[in-house]
Amino acid sequence: MWYIKMNHSSCFQKKMSNFRAPLGCSSSKLNRVCHILSVNPFWTRNFYLLIISLLGFWGLNVLKPRTNFSKLRNLDLFFTSVSATTLSSMSTIEMEILSNPQLIVVSILMFIGGEVFTSMVGLFIAQNTFNNDEHLLHHSIVFLSFIILGYLLVINLLGIAMVFLFISLVSNAHRTLKSKGLNLFTFSIFTTISSFTNCGFIPTNENMLVFNKNPGLFLVIIPFVILGNTLFPTCLRFSIWVLGKCVNKVRDYCDYLLKNTKEIGFHHLVSTRCSFCLVGTAFGFVVIQVVLFFVMEWNSKSLKGLNPYEKTIGVLFQSVNTRQAGETIVNLPAMSTVILIVITVIMYLPPYTSFPFVNDEEEQHQQQKRKRKIAKKLLSQLAYISIFVILICITERKSMKEDPLNFTPFNIVFEVISAYGNVGYTMGYNCKLRLKDGANCEDKWYGFVGRWSDAGKTILIVVMLFGRLKRYNMGWKFS
Repeated sequence: MWYIKMNHSSCFQKKMSNFRAPLGCSSSKLNRVCHILSVNPFWTRNFYLLIISLLGFWGLNVLKPRTNFSKLRNLDLFFTSVSATTLSSMSTIEMEILSNPQLIVVSILMFIGGEVFTSMVGLFIAQNTFNNDEHLLHHSIVFLSFIILGYLLVINLLGIAMVFLFISLVSNAHRTLKSKGLNLFTFSIFTTISSFTNCGFIPTNENMLVFNKNPGLFLVIIPFVILGNTLFPTCLRFSIWVLGKCVNKVRDYCDYLLKNTKEIGFHHLVSTRCSFCLVGTAFGFVVIQVVLFFVMEWNSKSLKGLNPYEKTIGVLFQSVNTRQAGETIVNLPAMSTVILIVITVIMYLPPYTSFPFVNDEEEQHQQQKRKRKIAKKLLSQLAYISIFVILICITERKSMKEDPLNFTPFNIVFEVISAYGNVGYTMGYNCKLRLKDGANCEDKWYGFVGRWSDAGKTILIVVMLFGRLKRYNMGWKFS
């Protein structure tokens, strides 16, 4: 379920007789650690996600939806559970159908399926594999575990308090929530966890579109979207550095963690250079999107009715969420094709995608080799996505023939890449585009996948799980 490499290469890449143990770790112990933590991490985490999804499905099935709604289909409940656990926010039901207890279940699924939580649990498991003669390494990993635990609790509790306070003090935001019949405290918990884990679920049918007149709420949420995913490694390293400077008792552990990132091999603990690369890349992606939004969407229907300040903050919020979170304030089908293509590309890229900034000639050569290797792996993932798209086109061939304006190839590709990237953006479904039986069609506030056949939904469940595990099947590592 967790991935900790105890040296520069995988346990499978070298015989243990030739394996050089890191400082404070014996070869025999290293063998056992590799066996526990690195054997089939793909299947181990896949098993974890499936078990959690099944438990979530059971919880959602036992609890009743809102009284004015009929019982939900089992497949849709399981789809929702998998979507929450894999942090995908793909939806086949309207969120306002879910009762308050069901929203709590979804919140729990997002929390324990989050990358920060699972990596923390992995460290707690790892710390039990060391003997007394591995004092420094053992205690450094224990210390790192508690740093992540503190980070997880502090950030989420702070986010819940800030969202709760904002909606309590801003009358129109509070009225919006009250008109939806949503509990303020549950909304605060749900939204904070969803934003921090980069899931993208929001208890309202319209996602964040219903709050597009509340830019202050977006400014509250944006930091939590960043802190929980794309810049988590940078924030983790900074937290360790601050603790090392401020607390003398843990200085040795902090120094060890900061100086031995490769030897420790924890995926989220990266070097200073990698930290700056992540920040620069994340900032660059946001700037590119903001500029495109300003140039192509400023006066479009997607931002209609907003004043310049609301548009600016809304565009920033949308650009930050495109990487992984998937929360939205705009109607995506109303946006220009160029923007949609850019969003599709960004959704496809892994969360820790970074462009290196190096000056050393030898290091540049190594980075070039690494980039070529990563490019090949990204292309190989396109082959899997192509297979999924073809399978879905087969299952939905009848709809593609009878309803070609909604079931377009691009809409299907967009939905599949969104599920693979665990983002949750969707092109939705428009009853007005139906060529026949349009009068009997009712627009719903759920994703395009909600109109698919059961076979198509099942395939997308596989896509969400596959996308959540892409770090393992791509062998994604920092250098």
